[in-house]
Amino acid sequence: MPTSPASTSLLPLQRTAVLALHYQNDVLHPDGKIRVGLSASDPARDRVIAAAAKLIAGARHAALPLIHVRIAFRPDYADLVQNCWIFRKTAELGAVQENTWGAAFYDALQPDETRANELVIRHQRTSAFIGTPLEQILMKLGVRHLIVAGVATHSVVEMTVRHAVDLGYEVTVAADACAAADPAIHAASLDSMRLLADIATVDTALAQREIQR
Repeated sequence: MPTSPASTSLLPLQRTAVLALHYQNDVLHPDGKIRVGLSASDPARDRVIAAAAKLIAGARHAALPLIHVRIAFRPDYADLVQNCWIFRKTAELGAVQENTWGAAFYDALQPDETRANELVIRHQRTSAFIGTPLEQILMKLGVRHLIVAGVATHSVVEMTVRHAVDLGYEVTVAADACAAADPAIHAASLDSMRLLADIATVDTALAQREIQR
């Protein structure tokens, strides 16, 4: 077995942006249709939401580019390519329909598009880069390092991380602001991503690089 790679904190400093993925009602709220699999009373839910709020607040405090990525489809799912289980299940559940409560951002994690360099992107696949202007936005902002977090760890987070690394970005995953329905799947996904990304807490991810504005 190969050993885990060294922390990217030793690499040259580069401008950082934060990607906040799928912090939406249908994903996070106890009444959501796809959730992370945590009950309303499970303290793990509160920990994930608190970590995500800390990440968003930290990005704003440091004036980092902050990009919120949400997934949403037409009510008839005519724009959803149902070529795999996860997308067929989304339609079956009637989840993340555009202009519904479920597709909206969770209240405590709302974007603020009045702030400079804070944007919202809508996508319809598992990677935040597919069918979106994300790469062009990051290029315009001069970003070369990404802090990525969201729900679920093994889907949108991992797919986005893999895509980002293939495009040449350095990536840090803020693991405590990520979750999956099964904690074992969450842990396995983080282990898989260690070959490509630095796995850190929100606090470490925000502190590990000098901010280059």
